[in-house]
Amino acid sequence: MTASLRVPLRTQPAYPEHALPPQVQRLKRPVALVKANALAFLMFEKCDLDATETFLTDFGMHTVARDADQLLMRGSDTAPCIYLARHGNRSRYLGTAFCVADEAELIKLERQAGARRLPTDAIPGGGSGVELIDPAGNLLWLVCDQSPLAPLPLRAPLHPLTNSVGHLPRVNATVRPPLEPAAAARLGHVVLQTIDFSNMAQWYMRHLGLIPTDVQYLEDGSPNLSFFRLDLGAAPADHHSFVLAGGIEEKYEHSAYEVVDLDALGQGHNVLRANGHRHMWGIGRHVLGSQLFDYWYDPDGMEFEHYTDGDVFTADYPTHYVPLELSGIWAWGDDVPASMGVQRDLGTLFKVFRLLWRGRLSIARLKLLGRAMGHPRPWL
Repeated sequence: MTASLRVPLRTQPAYPEHALPPQVQRLKRPVALVKANALAFLMFEKCDLDATETFLTDFGMHTVARDADQLLMRGSDTAPCIYLARHGNRSRYLGTAFCVADEAELIKLERQAGARRLPTDAIPGGGSGVELIDPAGNLLWLVCDQSPLAPLPLRAPLHPLTNSVGHLPRVNATVRPPLEPAAAARLGHVVLQTIDFSNMAQWYMRHLGLIPTDVQYLEDGSPNLSFFRLDLGAAPADHHSFVLAGGIEEKYEHSAYEVVDLDALGQGHNVLRANGHRHMWGIGRHVLGSQLFDYWYDPDGMEFEHYTDGDVFTADYPTHYVPLELSGIWAWGDDVPASMGVQRDLGTLFKVFRLLWRGRLSIARLKLLGRAMGHPRPWL
């Protein structure tokens, strides 16, 4: 590329909420009914539990219980379950479960939100829980008093032994990470796409007490994607445990599972590839959240992410606002796959036409979404 054709390299600006440009709209936070303190597990319906179990085992999870009707998988930490799949006629996302502090929180949700009490035997690990249904029809379970499991062995991180310029902690020693599945220590976050971003964001903030960490906005200044963290007060919380992205359908986007370090990410990649699973994207590093990532498809084409080295924040860290551009998804690594951008096919045209006809999407907003997600980076 000649000097005259060189494209300027740039990173996106990030504005704290107290210093927003005039045109950017704040994402208002409603009064919370309760405050969730952990992301517990995800719920799916699956046609083939055998294929699902095989993938998740290669992905680094461990089987807790399995019969013809249900599959429960755990990570390496003490959570009794991080993935629940029920056998069904089609493969789909059902919903998410979060933990709350105690029974009093559940009673409040019953009285003030019309939550339905769950039978104890429906909750992995027992305890108590209630069920809500979000505006898009997804399940939201709030649970407490589950019985923890004994943690599984997890190797020590190797990065403290990393040699760098002027810093040589590893002398007369080698790094030989084991070739094994990347142990999924815990469930980190889930990402959903929604047609009505504003309504869904308000609903989840009210019922989980979520804090927006980074809000991404369209050219007209309207919020359209938010990374939400749990409100744990002075304790550090993951940059995001729940993400909502405005789009043209109600959809599970992906879920993410923490592994111990970059070497686990790389060796886990090798194991999944060797066993014939379909790779999606990575290895790379995200911008918002900073995670090192690697994405894979399960047998039904659902997206699952391994990650490590994510940001954490206390409750007093201010919300930041960032322009919504596809380039904001990653800092380095392979180019973002086409599947994460705007799909220009008959299926997409049909979805858009139906939304326009029903008045759920305007031409103006469609153009804003297209411009935001249409081009990954000007220099690619």
